[in-house]
Amino acid sequence: MNVALLPFLAISILLILIPGPDTAVVTKHALLGGHRAGVQASIGVAIGLTVWTVAAALGIAALLKASAIAFLVLKIAGALYLTWIGVQMLRARNQPGGVAGGRSASSAKALRQGFLSDLGNPKIAVFFTSFLPQFVHGSGAVLLPLLVLGSIFAVLTLLWLAAYAVIVGRSTALLRRPGVRKALDRFTGVVLIGFGIRLAFERR
Repeated sequence: MNVALLPFLAISILLILIPGPDTAVVTKHALLGGHRAGVQASIGVAIGLTVWTVAAALGIAALLKASAIAFLVLKIAGALYLTWIGVQMLRARNQPGGVAGGRSASSAKALRQGFLSDLGNPKIAVFFTSFLPQFVHGSGAVLLPLLVLGSIFAVLTLLWLAAYAVIVGRSTALLRRPGVRKALDRFTGVVLIGFGIRLAFERR
């Protein structure tokens, strides 16, 4: 069993750098709770990717891909969750002394939201089921190669999102001005709602 590691790394890095719902969730926590909260959200995302890796390797994700009803249920749940987070961001900017005023999100909450954001996206299941096998060639058991590739993808994602969270969390004083913070809260909320709506209407 051969693994095309270099092509996998090249394509994975390009895909990871493209902003998506996970990036928006990390941005939210990095802005509200600082770089530590952003890193915790990144860890949650990586855990979610690890779960999808194991599911894809064991064939569970393939079953989800084949079941229209299961895919629809998970898709709607994920869309509602992203939309709910976005609405919370929009509401926070109107609450005196609220989140936008500097209250730090707990590490546990950041990790949980990062995890649920990734786990609630069935597109990840379809992606892993169709993406990872392309880099495994030859005959023999595929479980271990798929687990290795999925784990590498999760680690690369964690490194990028954690570095991004540190940059955002330790941003300059400009980003910490009340007016700018409110604008960023509003922007992040709209982005999350947009991702939620897009997820709800996406096809497999």
